[in-house]
Amino acid sequence: MTPHPAAPSRRTLLRALAALPASAVLLGETPGLLGSALAAAPPNGSATRYTIVPFLNSNDGTVNVYQSDDATDFRLLRASAYTPPAGRIRDASVIRHTDGYYYVTYTTRTWQDTTTTIGFARSSDRVNWTFLYDYTVPVPNLSRAWAPEWFVDSDGSVSVIVSCSTTNDQWIFTPYLMRATNSALTAWSSPVPLSGIGANHIDTFIVKIGSTYHAFPKNETTKYIEYATATNLTGPYTIRRTGDWAGWGSYREGPALVQLDNGGWRMFFDGYGDGNYYYSDSYDTFATWSAPAALPGISGTARHFTVVKETVTGGPSLARGITRSFRSANYSTRYWQQQSSLLNLPVVSGSSTTAEKQAATFTVVAGLADGSGYSFRDAAGRYLRHWDFRARFDANDGTSTFAKDATFFLRAGTASGSVRFESYNYPGHYLRHYSYQLRVERSNGTDLFRQDSSFVPVTAWA
Repeated sequence: MTPHPAAPSRRTLLRALAALPASAVLLGETPGLLGSALAAAPPNGSATRYTIVPFLNSNDGTVNVYQSDDATDFRLLRASAYTPPAGRIRDASVIRHTDGYYYVTYTTRTWQDTTTTIGFARSSDRVNWTFLYDYTVPVPNLSRAWAPEWFVDSDGSVSVIVSCSTTNDQWIFTPYLMRATNSALTAWSSPVPLSGIGANHIDTFIVKIGSTYHAFPKNETTKYIEYATATNLTGPYTIRRTGDWAGWGSYREGPALVQLDNGGWRMFFDGYGDGNYYYSDSYDTFATWSAPAALPGISGTARHFTVVKETVTGGPSLARGITRSFRSANYSTRYWQQQSSLLNLPVVSGSSTTAEKQAATFTVVAGLADGSGYSFRDAAGRYLRHWDFRARFDANDGTSTFAKDATFFLRAGTASGSVRFESYNYPGHYLRHYSYQLRVERSNGTDLFRQDSSFVPVTAWA
């Protein structure tokens, strides 16, 4: 495969988890994960779930709710899920709090209007939302309070980072931090500016890794997303990267990060200059990033959101240490079969030869790169891996690249009893059939792709 930054092993992730404060573990709030999921694939019978609550490019008076199991293919859960009783709803940021409720905070007016408030609403199920209150941000001479972003620290404390401008220059924003002073999230400390980031920055999003706070503000002059770090939440921050340092381009805003199951970090951002919504991944603590790609399905519809990640029940299951055959969910006579080292999807039936049945039988084992994932071994002891995005079987050469190429995460399929296999080192890419050949391809968010990448584990042919 083409080179890819190294993703941490499950053992490394567990070591990092052990170093977290106990409160972070108990609350399920690992740094950057404003929900209840860790950087590892969920166990059998559970699933990873990412939820976003964006306002719409066509309507800033309401929000939709979308969910995804891979942070790439977001599907509509409910349209117009929440409409505030007055004003607008823009830049909605979402968390799941320790009381079990989901909370959003948001900008309460459209961009042309002055506003001194941010809004709050909550939901028990992500579908039905209740307005809580509009909060007047107590910054002297406030003109606009925009883009409030949740931040949950490793000690469990909850804060909101809000971008504020004053009447002397209504378009120059400074990030301020307010900390919740009660568990109901109805009382807040006095706003404190984030030292070191300074004026003319908006949409600041922060994650914490170890003892370091990593901030991603948008520079309103250059329209680039910048990068800063600090050892305290309120600063002083040192801006370490400016300009097009990550290759995302300019006229980008609304950065939001979430940690993926393979330990990498994914940033989502609004490409408002060209009408797309993008994501980009990092595996080296934000030093380098993958080329930005437009989110399938919702790009051009969704605007400025954050992500809540959870591990939930009701996910797919697949036993390890057994042999299975894999039938296409949308071509019920066709099965995985190894042909000259390549994985194809021919017809296999009771009248097939013994050799053909053997070539359509595989041993399911724990993932070579991550034991919470899956790898597949043929009768000759070779492993299914992707090479130049083609699915094939090769002998394990013991390298970390091979282990990652041969590891897949289990996701739910489209048909009853079916599953999908997401590439470990290419998140959002799945084993799918095309012209009856198996490849690893990026999800395009269509029903056809989901069907082509869904397979039913069945009793082994041999």
